[in-house]
Amino acid sequence: MPLCDSPITPERHLIYGTVRLFLAESLIFPTGLLTAAVLARNLSPAGYGQFTLAALFISWIEWMLPALFARASVKLVGESQDWRPIGATIVQLYLVAGLVCAVLVSVFAGVIAGVLREPALASSLRLFAWDIPIFACSYGHRNILVGRGKYASQSVVSSFRWTARLFLIVLFVEMNLSVTGAVAGSIGASLVELAVARWFVRPPVLVRPGMPVRKLFAFATPLFIAAISMRLFDRLDLFLLKVLGASAAQIGYYGAAQNVALAPNLLALSLAPLLLSTLTRLLRVGDSGSAFDIGQGAMRGVICLAPFVAAAAGAAPEITEAVFGPQFLPASLLIGPLVGGALALVMLSIGSAIVTAAGRPQWVLPVALPLPFVALAAHLIVIPRWGSVGAAIVTLTTALIGAAVAMVQVYRLWRIHPSGATVLRSVGISVLVWTLCTKWSMPLSLLPLKLALATLVIAAAFFITGEFHVEDVTSRGRFGRQRVEIFEEDPGELM
Repeated sequence: MPLCDSPITPERHLIYGTVRLFLAESLIFPTGLLTAAVLARNLSPAGYGQFTLAALFISWIEWMLPALFARASVKLVGESQDWRPIGATIVQLYLVAGLVCAVLVSVFAGVIAGVLREPALASSLRLFAWDIPIFACSYGHRNILVGRGKYASQSVVSSFRWTARLFLIVLFVEMNLSVTGAVAGSIGASLVELAVARWFVRPPVLVRPGMPVRKLFAFATPLFIAAISMRLFDRLDLFLLKVLGASAAQIGYYGAAQNVALAPNLLALSLAPLLLSTLTRLLRVGDSGSAFDIGQGAMRGVICLAPFVAAAAGAAPEITEAVFGPQFLPASLLIGPLVGGALALVMLSIGSAIVTAAGRPQWVLPVALPLPFVALAAHLIVIPRWGSVGAAIVTLTTALIGAAVAMVQVYRLWRIHPSGATVLRSVGISVLVWTLCTKWSMPLSLLPLKLALATLVIAAAFFITGEFHVEDVTSRGRFGRQRVEIFEEDPGELM
């Protein structure tokens, strides 16, 4: 059925889904900052640093586990008429892998704590380990929802997770359970997420897998290696800071800055899997014109987000003091490069989604695999001399290199790229907004107003310079191809 007269084109379906999922995942930003503020004020910088290390180590594993089959799952579910055999295989593999990792972390928790020079960390790791299989199983359900185009349901699952996490962590910490309470609250949030996910989709768990595991592994292996590399790179700076002698308080500062840099990570988490699902389904029905339009639009959108990074960097001291308190002001120097590096990784994720949807998963390896090794070499040189600031700059530089290589790959595959005019406009507006936010001092109580005005300046500048046109509102692509109805959700569900 053509979508020319329908309110739901593939572009709009992707936009609505991304916005809804981004808003749901963005709950981690206010809830995460509120949680961080409560923890920082109750645990002190050293205690907050200890919890940061525990959460960081577990999150490394938890995000590497979904990487086993995440993009392969979305693509294979999107290509299939019957998702249930694939869904059963996906969930069972995630559950088994999660249980194995939980046992290994529990056994080696003392060794891990010794390497990180924090003996008290062992008990937190042993408790936190049992969050891994719960999170992995729920993420398998989320992949199925995305592959089927059920973006609205996915956003509901995410919103329940972050709301429950805030409530449970604050509740347990206020009950004087300290770090143990924060860990228990995180586990409880994962249980809530899994329950809500199974409300929307119920792949069979206790049955024989309905799909050959070899097929899944054949497609997933290069993507898994690439995702592992990205996860190693993502938090390598924080671990190396600790190994190379940083105090728990310095780790707390760096962790606080990373919390502020969550927004671009949320965009990648929201857009990349939905983009992969949308492009896969378009290419399945032969609508390559829409696929090209959407891919180019996604890259252009990331470029246009650079001024928001500049605004965060310019207002970093006020943001840090307002959220974490004046004792965390050293973290303000780290916000700019860490947020910029996170945005570069969004572009890398977009490029990876495009080449994966086009059936080139092996192309992701040359981009992602070198990143942690390049960053490791640079960190070992830079951190002993320039400490936390040097680590943040290395992260930014390495991420920018990866993003540039990903854009080259997309151009080689589809001959699409962001226009030079878009890049120049974004750079010019970034300089303007950074200058305004740096020079314009306001009381902390007016920080929301300052950020809102910066957003208005960015939007106005893009319109005045001609970056936005009528076609951006009407979603008519340059290829002018016929749209094909391939999505399961109806307009009412998306609005």
